[in-house]
Order: sequence, then C-alpha cells, then structure tokens
Amino acid sequence: MRLFVALTPPTEAVAELERAVERARGRYAQLRWTDSGGWHLTLVFLGEVDADVRAVLAQRLARVASRHPAQSLRLAGGGRFGYRVLWAGIDGDKRALSALAAGARRAAVKSGISVDDRPWHGHLTLARVPRLPEPEARAAAFALRDSVADLSGFTGTRWTADRLHLVQSITGSGPTRYQDVDSWPLTGR
Repeated sequence: MRLFVALTPPTEAVAELERAVERARGRYAQLRWTDSGGWHLTLVFLGEVDADVRAVLAQRLARVASRHPAQSLRLAGGGRFGYRVLWAGIDGDKRALSALAAGARRAAVKSGISVDDRPWHGHLTLARVPRLPEPEARAAAFALRDSVADLSGFTGTRWTADRLHLVQSITGSGPTRYQDVDSWPLTGR
C-alpha cells in the first residue's frame, strides 16, 4: 500500500476553504486542482509499505498519538512551492504540530521505512501545475503565482485535530483517492 500519515480537517473547515478557492479555481482552470474530499495535512509520506511493516508501524503510531495532544488548528493563507504546487497554510500551535510530525516520522523510521529527510512544512495541497508544453506551462506557472494572492487574506475557523490518520493513496484510473487504513485519538497532555 502507498501510505502517508495525516491530520484531516473537518467538513466545515473544508467548506470554508472551498469557498475561498472557488474564484481562483474558476480563474485558473489551467491548474490541476485537487479534490476537496481528499484534502489533508500530511505529517509524513511513507510510500509503498508492506503489510508486515504496516502492522509494526500501526503500533508505533498508536504510541505517538497517545503522547501528543489534540491540536487546535485553522487553515489560513496560502503559498507555493516554486512554480509547481499551490497550498493553503496551517495556523495553530506550530511547535506542537511539528513535534507530532516528527513523532510520526520517527515511528516510520523505527519501523524500517525510509522517509525524506526534508524539513516538514505544514500545508494542504490545493493545486499543481500539470506537465504541459512550454507556452502553456509558463501560463500555468503564472496562474499559480497569482492564485497565492487570492488566498492571502483567508483565515478559517479554528478546529480541533483529534485523530492521527494512516491513509492509503489509491492511484489508477481517474484522480487519486484517499482511504483511511487506521486512525488513533490524540490523547497526550
């Protein structure tokens, strides 16, 4: 299974963000917009994970969840990674959120999963620039840059992330779909 560890915003937070990106989605159709039904905050991407490793990982993630408290978060602002990805920002206790992401990463590594060694940057991916011929790719890159401005003033309502999710990424025909494999309550102090 192709897996990642994430927090999932509630439907109310997703609806607020949908309204905020609605105008940009219409103005910048050349971007490949992600489906709001799959919006999530990735803590660590795991890639392909075998069933035996997944069982060990699940035990470790349950311990991580028991050591970290629920997180008070909100979706706010936006940005981009170069000229490829548009994202919505996450606001809240960033130190606690980073510690949760680091705990999930350590659980993966201790389970024998090789993960990227990049610094974690909390975000929710909204759109990508598709691979296009040069003139269209340049126009899409400018659309990505301009769409960041559309999100600059967005501040969503606070919500509580109270579960850590192990999520499967299902690719194939059509857009990527996401399905929870397991989840654990965040019960730490």
